[in-house]
Amino acid sequence: MEIGLVGLGKMGGNMARRWMRGGHRVVGYARSAATLTALAKEGLVPASSLEDLVSRLKPPRAVWLMLPAGAVTEETVTRLGGLLSGGDALVDGGNTYYKDDMRRAAALAPKDLHYLDEGTSGGVWGLAEGYCLMIGGPPEIVERLRPAFVTLAPAPDRGWGRVGPAGAGHFVKMIHNGIEYGMMQSYAEGFALLESKREFGLDLKQVASIWQNGSVVRSWLLDLIARALQENPRLDGIEPWVEDSGEGRWTVQESLDNAVPAPVTALALMARFRSRQPKSFADRLLAAMRNQFGGHAIKRSGT
Repeated sequence: MEIGLVGLGKMGGNMARRWMRGGHRVVGYARSAATLTALAKEGLVPASSLEDLVSRLKPPRAVWLMLPAGAVTEETVTRLGGLLSGGDALVDGGNTYYKDDMRRAAALAPKDLHYLDEGTSGGVWGLAEGYCLMIGGPPEIVERLRPAFVTLAPAPDRGWGRVGPAGAGHFVKMIHNGIEYGMMQSYAEGFALLESKREFGLDLKQVASIWQNGSVVRSWLLDLIARALQENPRLDGIEPWVEDSGEGRWTVQESLDNAVPAPVTALALMARFRSRQPKSFADRLLAAMRNQFGGHAIKRSGT
């Protein structure tokens, strides 16, 4: 089938490659001319603008967005809403907040434009391994776009599916990422405890390799830990700064809105915030308080 793709970064570019290798015609648009040129050599049909992209596709069109959540996606959806025709489908495969999906779907419906939200997981490994796709939107449009979903997925009958109406796809992906936060934090704390037991001289790569087989904690994340420790056993040159994509925050907010406890996810998110404070005011104040009430020594800067 024909697919229009807006956004050709790490995820979008590899999705385009997987589609093209699957026999689909992909028309792509990105702000970077160098990116367009590189992918054109692999078979991508480059578009010079959103208008050009739409004109190069036959109706009913299918246009995918692989853009950062927020203003850039909002602006692109608005512009495409004025360029696409009745019966066309617009799929947001980025990490959009699910309530924005519900609003956009409602706004595009009077124009007979079909909006789907597709939570996409797989990262840089998706090209080789396939992507996990969580899709929200009209079932008949999901079925119409089945060839594109099947090509992206690990297998035709695994790793993808419609989970509900517009908004449901990104809601499921949001919770997926919240779980991911907790799992990553748990692994990080466990390996930190292993690393701290210096008298045993533990080989963390060996431990990870042992756990990869038969253990109840084996997972793809553990496989990646083993890979990272193989490449850099002491994690030299890596600063303890951990960013968040926003979905962890949305997951915690959802738990507050619905009074559903999610303490592990919340603490994992707080740990990421903490990683960005090398000179934490809170920790310095704690030291000052202990000195005030108990006369406990303070470690001065530079000592």
